[in-house]
Amino acid sequence: MESLLRHFGSQLVALALCLAPLAAAAVPAATLAEQKKASEACIECHDSEDLTDMSRSAHGFTGDKRIPQCTTCHGPSPTHVKKPDGVKDRPAPDITFRKKSANPAHQQSGTCLSCHDKDARRMLWAGSQHQAADVTCSNCHKVHGNKDKTLSKAGQTDTCFSCHKEQRAQMAKPSHHPVPEGKMACSDCHNPHGSAGPKLAKRDSTNATCYSCHTEKRGPFVHQHEPVADDCANCHNPHGSTVAGMLKARAPLLCQQCHTPHVAGSVGAVAGQPGVRTLAPGQVSPLITGTTGGKNVVNMWQGRSCLNCHTQVHGTNNPSATNPSPRLQTR
Repeated sequence: MESLLRHFGSQLVALALCLAPLAAAAVPAATLAEQKKASEACIECHDSEDLTDMSRSAHGFTGDKRIPQCTTCHGPSPTHVKKPDGVKDRPAPDITFRKKSANPAHQQSGTCLSCHDKDARRMLWAGSQHQAADVTCSNCHKVHGNKDKTLSKAGQTDTCFSCHKEQRAQMAKPSHHPVPEGKMACSDCHNPHGSAGPKLAKRDSTNATCYSCHTEKRGPFVHQHEPVADDCANCHNPHGSTVAGMLKARAPLLCQQCHTPHVAGSVGAVAGQPGVRTLAPGQVSPLITGTTGGKNVVNMWQGRSCLNCHTQVHGTNNPSATNPSPRLQTR
């Protein structure tokens, strides 16, 4: 809770820093009637262009008084409406939304947030990774149109993949979440408008985000697998892998990244008898122990896997009378 409060405090500071220059460059307010009248001049030139085909979009619903006019977003732009004498090229509007715009990113996004600031999904935009990278709302969303592909699951991935090339390649691997099939979208796991979790995860942690779908892995378990409780990404690549289950590597190679394959104590010894090494607190147990007798050292590379015995790798409630008890196994 304390870390979350510190995060919110830093977000408020970042928000104040972002809005300070925006307030200084704010366009003078105008009445609704003045905005409508000024917007009529825009339609005279832009009516035949595709960018004004907004009749079926939320921004084009004229019956709602909350709907913005052209000047609400672009400013009065008097020099753009009426080109000054002696000027060859018509000056741009006061506020433009494009990659080579003269307006800074925070001002472009601030224009959108002047209306879209009441949704909890955007309350952490200030200080987020996208905001810090000068990503603007118009980089992902299309305002002048009846359909914004970013708002649909099928089209959203194309928007995200236009920047995240590595994730596009991972999603093309055999084992992946059903994002390319349109059954999931990036926003099911990530909040692109800001998050208190890592990697813009929707929840406060990677595990909490995964558990929103994989509730059977949540636990708690009597025998908990520590890497699982720490971070699902320790073993899985959520965007895709060539190994089943989106694992980063196949077993036993994945297990051997933490569990050393050496023999603990004498080969063939029985657990609990002299000669079997006792592990110190916090020490990771070896793969080949006195219990296994080292018999799987060779066969492990011939189709064998740790998962043949340790099927419940996320945790188990299996009781056992032996000491130490077999971990992460079915009864």
